[in-house]
Amino acid sequence: MPTTTIPAVLVFSGLDPSGGAGIQADIEALSSHGCHACPVITALTEQDTVDIKSIYPVSIDKIMAQARTVLDDIPIAAIKIGLLGNVGLIYELRKLIDDYADIPIILDPILATGAGTRLADTRFISVLAQELLPATNILTPNHLEAQTLSAVLGNNSKDLHACAETLLALECEYVLITGGHLDSNEIVNTLYHLQQEKEEFHWKRLPGRFHGSGCTLAASIAGLIAQNHSPLSAVLQAQEYTWGSLKQAYQLGKGQLIPNRLYWTQDPC
Repeated sequence: MPTTTIPAVLVFSGLDPSGGAGIQADIEALSSHGCHACPVITALTEQDTVDIKSIYPVSIDKIMAQARTVLDDIPIAAIKIGLLGNVGLIYELRKLIDDYADIPIILDPILATGAGTRLADTRFISVLAQELLPATNILTPNHLEAQTLSAVLGNNSKDLHACAETLLALECEYVLITGGHLDSNEIVNTLYHLQQEKEEFHWKRLPGRFHGSGCTLAASIAGLIAQNHSPLSAVLQAQEYTWGSLKQAYQLGKGQLIPNRLYWTQDPC
């Protein structure tokens, strides 16, 4: 029987029927980094490239049964968490994470769509922060999500450094705050860690708006962590890959561009 050398990543994510974000973004990004995705669908969604219209959560029992069955069978190198949509699921995920405490956790705290539609109320955000952040190795909020998470923890400052300190105080190991939603010609993403100086990454802003860029980045980080990269290396290379997929993005619908996460397979000529 052949021995596999492909690391497996367990992914909790929603199903986006437009194929721009959610589980398809995760699978494409993980495959691009040489990983095998083990996908667990947390919710069905009604959405397109413009915005999300409805979320239909999957039964918590069914979600957890799938995840535990996979974990009992396959050595999982990392866990990536995206759309959840249910407070009860957060508590069950924390129990699972505690049972597999040696597996790195990459959390993309999806609190709103790219178009600005809120996907989480105050209670959901508070429970997410209190339950999952202490178990998270790398958190990937955009600046609005960082401010929102920080606010439910009692810090209403808009200063991103102060927000990062609040999130790190919960024992979240690394916080990567992305600046794509800020109005500037250059995107600055900043990686924070309590024991290290912050690292800033500067990227040229590309024209257009993108559907699934956050999913792509977080899944890429998870894949690189699964490939035994250091957090700093994983964060840097994931940004390079994500920027490349955005540069090659394509228009399918009436709204945001879809990242071309398989751009590396295509002949540049």
